[in-house]
Amino acid sequence: MRLILLGPPGSGKGTQAKLLCENLHLAHIGTGDILREAVRLGTPAGRKAEPFLAAGKLVPDALVNDLVADRFRRDDRPERFVMDGYPRTLAQAVAFDQVLRQQFLDLTAVVHLSVPDDEIVQRLSARWSCPNCKATYHTVNKPPRVPGVCDECDTALTQREDDKADTIRRRLVVYHQHTRELVEHYRAQSLLREVPGTGSIQNIYGRLVRALDDSANGQLPSR
Repeated sequence: MRLILLGPPGSGKGTQAKLLCENLHLAHIGTGDILREAVRLGTPAGRKAEPFLAAGKLVPDALVNDLVADRFRRDDRPERFVMDGYPRTLAQAVAFDQVLRQQFLDLTAVVHLSVPDDEIVQRLSARWSCPNCKATYHTVNKPPRVPGVCDECDTALTQREDDKADTIRRRLVVYHQHTRELVEHYRAQSLLREVPGTGSIQNIYGRLVRALDDSANGQLPSR
C-alpha cells in the first residue's frame, strides 16, 4: 500500500500516519525526516539544504523535490509507505508523480483529512508553553493546574506567534489555496479519498480504513 495524507495543520495527519504504519507495516515518510537524513549522510541535496535548516528557513520546492527523488531512487527505497507533509503543492505533486513512474510505484490512494477551519483554530490556538523551562500545555488536552501558570516553575505561560488565532487563519488561507489544486489533481486520477477528521482518533482511523477498503481489497485491519 502506498498512500499520501493531505490535511491542514492540526488535522491529525501525523497521528493517523503512525496508526497506519503500526497496523500495516508501512514506512512513514515525512519531508523533515528526509531533510535531516540527507544532511546527516552529506548527500549533494543535503548539503544544499543544510544552510536553510540551520537558518530556520523553508527549503525551496525544487530542492525538496530533489531530496524526495533521491530517497526513492536509493536501493533501500520504501515499497510500502505513507507520505506525511509531501506533496504540499501542485508542482510538488507533479514532480512526485514523475518519480513514482520512474520507480514503477503506483499510488494506492490519497487521503484528504477534512477539518473545519474553526476547529483547526480551536485546536492549535489552545497551545501554550513556558518561556523558562519550555514545558508545553494545551488548554483542552493538557491544561496546567493553575490557568496560565507553568506547573514546573510557576512562570507565566506564553503563546507562540504561530499558535495565535489570527496567524493560524492566515496559514489556513495559504493552505487552502495550495490544497485545492492538489485535491483536484488526485481526484482526476481517481485516487482521492475524503475523510472527515473530526471526533476521536480511533473514530477517524476507522473512517480512514473504510475509505481505503476498496483500494486494499477489503484487507485493511481497524483498531
